[in-house]
Amino acid sequence: MVFCHVLTSLACSTMARPPVHGSVIVPDWHETVEGKEYLACILRKNRRREFGLLERPVLPPSVAIDTASYKIFVSGKSGVGKTALVAKLAGLEVPVVHHETTGIQTTVVFWPAKLKASDRVVMFRFEFWDCGESALKKFDHMLPACKENADAFLFLFSFTDRASFEDLPGQLTRVASEAPGVVKMVIGSKYPLSGPFDQYMHTDVPERDLTAFRQTWQLPLLRVKSVPGRRLADGRTLDGRAGLADVAHVLNGLAEQLWHQDQVAAGLLPSSPENAPG
Repeated sequence: MVFCHVLTSLACSTMARPPVHGSVIVPDWHETVEGKEYLACILRKNRRREFGLLERPVLPPSVAIDTASYKIFVSGKSGVGKTALVAKLAGLEVPVVHHETTGIQTTVVFWPAKLKASDRVVMFRFEFWDCGESALKKFDHMLPACKENADAFLFLFSFTDRASFEDLPGQLTRVASEAPGVVKMVIGSKYPLSGPFDQYMHTDVPERDLTAFRQTWQLPLLRVKSVPGRRLADGRTLDGRAGLADVAHVLNGLAEQLWHQDQVAAGLLPSSPENAPG
């Protein structure tokens, strides 16, 4: 397979093993009574609140909580669902028809999570940067602007587009080869709705290829289902709580990887793969 042999030595030499899922962030804390109380600050009447670049959730004065802010660049071929993914994470309407993003689009998403080691709640602020593929190719300054001071790169492929999956090694090299300390995650969009992965619905990326990719690149790989957002009783408004439940695994995964990377950078955790958690 293409991705198994391209730049394998680079993959092995620049990436430390990511933390085991659930070792840094309490996975289902957002479903607890305490977690729902914190989620209320990013909801308004069961709808997601939208936040500008200078805005933040309002918490009761009695609640002391730190905020950890991160810049995240979303990379992938045109049409894989970068804008749709960011919209889903932010609780916005997902575009039905694909339109190429003409420039750089930034979206702020807040997500409270509980740290497993300290039992402390942290408000994570994710600033997603999304740029259309045509703009990246046309304007030389676009990619450096998106990568500048980035804390994480999200690499997207579509389960219905084999070429987007085979392009991942190239994406990793172009975007992340000179940023060994930046968190890297892969997300597969347009994931089949239910049933056995290779039998229920057409997919161009079978499970065996995902396994080979993970073994080669040692990167977290998450999946996002391609389903319309659930609605409130009026049939029009997006259900904010249901939407959060649909993307909690992605937001928790980001929080886990980024917090772990900060601990490694601060010297509080070992950076070598053999000594990392898991």
